[in-house]
Amino acid sequence: MTMTALLAIGTGKGLFLATSSDDRKSWQVSGPHFAMTGVYSVAVDKRRATPRLLAGVTSSHFGPSVATSDDLGASWQEPAEPPVAFPDGAGASLERVWQLTPGPADQPDVVYAGTQPSALFRSVDGGISYEMVRPLWDHPHREQWDAGFGGQAIHTVLPHPADPAQILVAMSTGGVYRTGDAGASWRPQNTGIRAYFMPDEWPEFGQCVHKVARDAVDPEKLYAQNHHGVYRSTDGGVSWQSIADGLPSDFGFPMVAHPHRGDTIYTFPLVADGERFPVDRRCRVFRSTDAGDTWQPLTDGLPTGPYYPAVLRDAMCVDDADPAGVYFGTRSGEVYASRDEGDSWSLVAAHLPDVLCVRAAEV
Repeated sequence: MTMTALLAIGTGKGLFLATSSDDRKSWQVSGPHFAMTGVYSVAVDKRRATPRLLAGVTSSHFGPSVATSDDLGASWQEPAEPPVAFPDGAGASLERVWQLTPGPADQPDVVYAGTQPSALFRSVDGGISYEMVRPLWDHPHREQWDAGFGGQAIHTVLPHPADPAQILVAMSTGGVYRTGDAGASWRPQNTGIRAYFMPDEWPEFGQCVHKVARDAVDPEKLYAQNHHGVYRSTDGGVSWQSIADGLPSDFGFPMVAHPHRGDTIYTFPLVADGERFPVDRRCRVFRSTDAGDTWQPLTDGLPTGPYYPAVLRDAMCVDDADPAGVYFGTRSGEVYASRDEGDSWSLVAAHLPDVLCVRAAEV
């Protein structure tokens, strides 16, 4: 049976959908859906008979919402009432949905949303409506979580694949937090992550974590791209060790784990927080196949001249095919794809609005 590859591209001015029916050799791009809205989060939920697309959209006129499609983007449903909303008495209102994450396979109707300001919401109807996970919002640390350059938001939600009571979240700023009791209590998990911009460079919390990914084989192995720092944890986030050696810089935004193969991860280094250009002005994805002990630059098919666009935290992803596809989009509206796990690349689209997020899957 021939599978179709679907690549959802969220941009500052809408959602674009790219499809390929020839094993990702060529792509057809449609859109924009939700024209003139910022699409900061997209998910492809394959736990049901018909895949469901979810999009976190932010309209400058109507505000933030979550839309769903059960026909691969041919039509979209958006509730009349905001599906994600802060409850009365929370003292805050929703600015945008930064992350949409399907729950574990044995909870097919559970979907999580990470928001700005930093809060976690949970849906039990497949992403149609959400309720706040109140204990995280009520955490005594929350009033000391500050805003990063892009806002103060939960941008990473990682349910544990074998234990539904375990969930890890990460935010800028605030750091990594984990629950082991289905959200009833939360504890910071930042030991070993440096926050060079704080008076105490090794605080319990307050780190500006940019993205966290979970290993495909060992769920206790995690990888983090920090605000200056690249880390690995082998104990579920209890402690972290630097794996930045071998990279041209320890600053960047994305961190992506291979969907099937353990110890294989991808990132896109930038020079520094004050110089957000690719290192040496070269377009390079870096891959490690030994959990960050060593790194290799991947450049075949990527631009060779001076290159300046950055790749944001959710603008890199993998699909679930074998061999795995790897994708990234840039702030200048280019989207690149690799059908051989990063060994070679081709251009999917150019001249799009700035790419905020990408998600891919076989459908």
